[in-house]
Amino acid sequence: MKRLTVEIIPDPEQGGFTARVPDIPAYGGGETEEEAIADLREALRAYIEAFGIEDAVARLNPPSSLRQLDLELQDLVRA
Repeated sequence: MKRLTVEIIPDPEQGGFTARVPDIPAYGGGETEEEAIADLREALRAYIEAFGIEDAVARLNPPSSLRQLDLELQDLVRA
């Protein structure tokens, strides 16, 4: 079983979440993270039906290294 990296994106203005696999153009949405992931599963199923499993697998890249930095963007603006 191949593990997929799924990005969960909260919508602070309207509420709810978007879920996506960075390497495959398929998205899911829902009021909760679980709903968004369930919707993403359906979107991935539809993508595979349309383009084939080989295409989906070929798009997958190994996960990159993600880090969180304490960085004030205003400090980067030159006066």
